[in-house]
Amino acid sequence: MKTKFTFKAMSLLLVSALLFSCQENKVQQVVPEYAVMAIEEEPVVVKNSFPALISGDTDAEVRSNVSGAIVKKHVDEGDIVKKGDLLFEIDHAPYQADYNMALANVNAAKVGVETAELTAVNKTNLCEKGIISEYEKKLADNQLASAKAQLEQAEARLQTAKINLDYSYIKSPNDGVVGSIPFSVGSLVGPSTATPLTTVSQIDVVKADFSINEKLMLYYTQKGGVKDILKYMPEVELKLADGTMYEHKGKIVSVAGSIDTKTGAANMSADFDNPAKILRSGATGTIYIPREIANARLVPQSATFEMQDKKFVYVFNDSITEMREIKVDNLTYEQNYIVTEGLELGEVIVIEGVGSSVKNGMKIKPITKEQADAKFNKAVGK
Repeated sequence: MKTKFTFKAMSLLLVSALLFSCQENKVQQVVPEYAVMAIEEEPVVVKNSFPALISGDTDAEVRSNVSGAIVKKHVDEGDIVKKGDLLFEIDHAPYQADYNMALANVNAAKVGVETAELTAVNKTNLCEKGIISEYEKKLADNQLASAKAQLEQAEARLQTAKINLDYSYIKSPNDGVVGSIPFSVGSLVGPSTATPLTTVSQIDVVKADFSINEKLMLYYTQKGGVKDILKYMPEVELKLADGTMYEHKGKIVSVAGSIDTKTGAANMSADFDNPAKILRSGATGTIYIPREIANARLVPQSATFEMQDKKFVYVFNDSITEMREIKVDNLTYEQNYIVTEGLELGEVIVIEGVGSSVKNGMKIKPITKEQADAKFNKAVGK
């Protein structure tokens, strides 16, 4: 009896082991499903971005042509002014005194001329009658000429004094917006002061200065040549410092004729209409230049992984994944890389589980992205 029991027990254990082994093989034979996509080509528009500095169409520096202390400020930073509006007053007391003295000297010189004229006329009459000599007449004429010269000098000094007095009232050189004012009342300024009192910027139209890289410069040069490059430059967009996009598009109006050998960049300027005076001189922003790519091969960024600073994808080939390096454009399009090398049209890549569960040489069952989304939604109960 004991031998029979032992034989039956061993038989049951053997059958159980075989059943477990079969079930384990069945589990191992299940091929995981992953979403894949075929490589296609489509036209896209990408945007190159470059930092930009905003300036007025005309930025006029305001400086003092006379030396003295600022006694009054008539404007604040950001004020809109017209040409000729009073901006600052320099202590004009010494210049007023110089003007008054010069005016008095002119009046005195005029009296001297009048006296010399009377004397000259009188001497001429006496000379004609033979009462005085020709020498005395000539002496009177010379005194008249000297008096007239003194008047001219006095008038010149008066004009200079008036100019200096006028300079003590500093006025706006043009219509525009007042920039920063680094000086306060009481500050000593003069012609040799390095820093301007302020700037007045005309900002009905503003200029955005920026630099593009050599690659993009070559792209547009090949389209229209250096001479006609402006014809082929598209309208540009401007992102403001707060992250919002400026409502008006700009037009590139100038392109440097050469590339900076140190930076490898070419300088450009774009004009933007500024009717609401939102853009101010000295502001910063980001210029976006659109670039068309007629046959872009797009790959989702999530379908790639990096290894030693190189990008890879898994190509699906005969049910097996194959790791392959790709090269991409420096610009992206809507969370996609633009592949420049490594993938041919029609090839299929894995777009799910990359960087986590998918491995090189792995056997998978391909499904569409829609099927993968449906499976996920079912799993989470949606």
